[in-house]
Amino acid sequence: MFEMPVIVEQAGVIDGRHRMPQGNLRAAVAALIRHWPEYLMEAACLGLFMVSACSFTILLQHPASSLRQAVPNDLLRRLLTGIAMGLTAIGLIYSPWGRQSGAHLNPSLTLTFFRLGKIEPWDAAFYVAAQFIGGVCGVLLSSLIWGQAIAHQNVRYAATLPGGNRTAVAFVAEFAISFLMMTMVLNVANSPRIARFTGVIAGALVATYITLESPLSGMSMNPARTLGSALPGRIWNSLWIYFTAPPLGMLLASELYLRLRGKHAVFCAKMHHDQHTRCIFRCNYKNLNQQL
Repeated sequence: MFEMPVIVEQAGVIDGRHRMPQGNLRAAVAALIRHWPEYLMEAACLGLFMVSACSFTILLQHPASSLRQAVPNDLLRRLLTGIAMGLTAIGLIYSPWGRQSGAHLNPSLTLTFFRLGKIEPWDAAFYVAAQFIGGVCGVLLSSLIWGQAIAHQNVRYAATLPGGNRTAVAFVAEFAISFLMMTMVLNVANSPRIARFTGVIAGALVATYITLESPLSGMSMNPARTLGSALPGRIWNSLWIYFTAPPLGMLLASELYLRLRGKHAVFCAKMHHDQHTRCIFRCNYKNLNQQL
């Protein structure tokens, strides 16, 4: 006699082969169908950020650039780069795409808001995937725009690298700037009188970090931003730092915020909340406005 193969669909096993449970697959497909515009916006915004990062790095660091020759002082060049990237961040956060997606542009930020209970699991997963794809595509597009200039040793695909190969210093620096950024976001974005300035302050911090901190770690705070440069340039130096320190710093900031103010004091996961665009998060922003 022959026994028929046992099929256990509830456990997600068919003929001994594991597969994704149908409930999880349906949830993933449903999230993708409903929220694909936000995922694409996240990818596009980080891609544009990387195009800006590569372009300004070339203009201010490539020896053939007339701007590089006109500004010989390294600190001043970092200041100009910081201002350019800070304004880029502000522009993206307050852009129509940024207002709709929430302008995370950073897996560390998305994972932190997931920890805070403001993002559905599949939305968080698709956001992180979109951010990594957007970062790489932005640098590839920059390579098409700038050609071999992007590979010059002074540019190196705008990669984030430890200064002087001091990995311990770079780790601590990345942890610290990520902690401070997330602390600012949570305290400002959840304060009714100043929430609208969250993006402006975030841009100012980006400018400050690039000017003062970048010699230590290259100033990333963002695994997707770092991989976006590392993958096309095949630059793998101390990549682990940028995949560990930023999320750890932001998660610690969220834990301290929860202990001081509680989970109820996190109203949404958007960097700038526009009432005229839809919000796909576990949003309670209307209650923040009622506190005015």
